[in-house]
Amino acid sequence: MRKIGQKIKNLRLQKGLTQEELGERTDLSKGYISQLERDLSSPSIETLFDLLEVLGISPHEFFAEGVPQKIVYTQEEATVSVDMERGYHVSWLIPESNEKKMEPVLLMLEPNGAFKQYEPSAAETFVYVLEGTVTLMFGAHTFEAKTGEALYYLATEPHQLKNLTERPVRMLVIATDSYL
Repeated sequence: MRKIGQKIKNLRLQKGLTQEELGERTDLSKGYISQLERDLSSPSIETLFDLLEVLGISPHEFFAEGVPQKIVYTQEEATVSVDMERGYHVSWLIPESNEKKMEPVLLMLEPNGAFKQYEPSAAETFVYVLEGTVTLMFGAHTFEAKTGEALYYLATEPHQLKNLTERPVRMLVIATDSYL
C-alpha cells in the first residue's frame, strides 16, 4: 500500500490546492500538512476523515487497493450527436469528460457546415485537423488550418469553427472546460 502521506498529497494536487489552502479548510497548519504528506506525522482518524472530506473522497475509496482509474475507452463508449441542419457530427470520446478538466471530441463538419458558436470563456481550445480545411471565426479575426495543422487558442472572444469548403473536415478538438 502506498503511504498515506503520498496519497493525501496526490489528492491535494489533483484538487489544485496548496498545502496552505488545504490547511485553512481543515483548520490545520501548512507545516502539519507538509509533515503528513512526507509521512513524518500520522493524522488521527478524525483529522484524516476531515482531510478526506475536503479532498472529496470517501475513506473506502481512499484505502481501496487495486481500484485502477479507467484509462482505455472504446468507440462504443463514445456519445455521438448529429445536427444535419448545421452540418456537423460530434463524438464525445470520453463519456464523463464533462466532469474532467479536458473534453476531447472528434468533430466532422460537412461542406459549408458550422459548429456551435461560443461566447468568450476561460477555456483553452486545441484543434488538430485530421482531414480538410477548417476556419476559425475568432472575434473579428479569421484563421484557417488544413490537414496536419493545429489551432490553439484561449477562448477570449466569441468563436466558431466552420467549413467554408466543398469537402468534409474531420478534426480532434480538446477544450479545457466543459462547454462543447
